[in-house]
Order: sequence, then structure tokens, then C-alpha cells
Amino acid sequence: MPSLSDLKVKLYADGAEKEGMLALYREKVVKGFTTNPSLMNKAGIKDYRAFAKDIASHITDLSISFEVFSDDIAEMERQASEIKTWGKNVNVKIPITNSKQESCLPLVKKLTNEGVNLNVTALMTVEQVKGVVDALKGGAPSIVSVFAGRVADTGVDPIPLMKECAAICASQPQAELLWASTRELLNIFQADAVGCKIITVPHDILKKLKMVGTNLTELSLDTVKQFLKDTTAAGFKL
Repeated sequence: MPSLSDLKVKLYADGAEKEGMLALYREKVVKGFTTNPSLMNKAGIKDYRAFAKDIASHITDLSISFEVFSDDIAEMERQASEIKTWGKNVNVKIPITNSKQESCLPLVKKLTNEGVNLNVTALMTVEQVKGVVDALKGGAPSIVSVFAGRVADTGVDPIPLMKECAAICASQPQAELLWASTRELLNIFQADAVGCKIITVPHDILKKLKMVGTNLTELSLDTVKQFLKDTTAAGFKL
């Protein structure tokens, strides 16, 4: 049976709902937080700065990643310069490229050498990870976010990829590999097994943590009971 107590990988919560984030923080369920403009938009947030600074004022001792949202690299740098001031625990998320596929690696190198803690995001290939780790060399402690879940969505097993990425990141202690786009609870144990330092998990999947170690015979019986309950409620007849 898997056990949460055996895990070395750090759990980060992925979301942009204030009450959910603060509840996880109070309950000490996670070791950090990540968010992005898409999650903020989904949560109905209209004022990016106000939301981020509010969260950062409540969570001051765990890593929080806030992402730049410009498609212009010079503007990304300006936004990063502001975001880094929101807290010593803030990591600035920089995408691997902009939408025009212009590399953000020069910006990553510049910012990390200036002491900005980064979270380089939207990576999906070994080549991208190699480029990021090289850019981070000698810089500030940062996160390398590989979207294993999105890789799996294409029908490709992400495990070999993540193992190789873990080996690459191991050469640079300041570059922590993060398993991103988690799809199911099993991914936590997979991320741990391949050597990821961090896995970022949506709030709805974190709610399933209580199921870890559940007796499968009992779970089977509970499933049958649920089918019976729903059948009765529906009033099905043949």
C-alpha cells in the first residue's frame, strides 16, 4: 500500500481560489503554491495585482509562484521586476517561449543572475529542460516545471521523460524539477519515484489524499453500495 509519509516529493497546491489556498495553508497540507493567469481567469479574478498581493500577504513562509502574462519579452522583464517584490517567498513564473516561439531563455538567464527566484514553465521536452538548466547555472534557486500531464494527454508515457529531466536537474542543485499538470493522485507517487522535487496538484485532487491506503476490498463494496443508492434514487425498473 502507498503511504504519504514515505514521500520525498513536496506537494504544492495549484489553484487561484483564495479560500481554498488559505485553507490548505492553515491545514499544513502542502509545502507551496502555484497559480497562473488561466487559473485566475477561471476563478473570476479581475485584478491580478490585488489578488496576488493579497495572497502573498497571508502566505509569507511557503513558496508561491505568480506568472508574468505579457507576450512581449521586454514587458515580461518589467512584470517580473514587480512580481519579485511581492514577497521573499515569491517565484516569478516565466514561460519557456512566448506565443511567437521566441525563446525566453535569455530573460531567464538575466533574471536568475540578478537573484530572482524563477519558475520556468510550460516545458515538455528534454531539450527545453537542458536549455533551462543551463540558463539557471550559477543563479538563484528556481523551479523547472515540466508538464507531464499534458505529455500524457498526447498518448505518450511521461515517466521516461521525467526520469531524464530529473537526471538533468540533478546536475544543478538550485534547479528543482516540478511535475506539472497533475491529472490523478497516482501522479504524486510517480513523481516521487522518478526523482521530482516538487509536484503541483489541483485542489480537487488534493481532496482525494484521504483515499491513499484505502483497502481495495472495502472500496469495491463502497462502490457497489453507491450504485445501489443511485439506482434506488433514480427509481429504475425493468
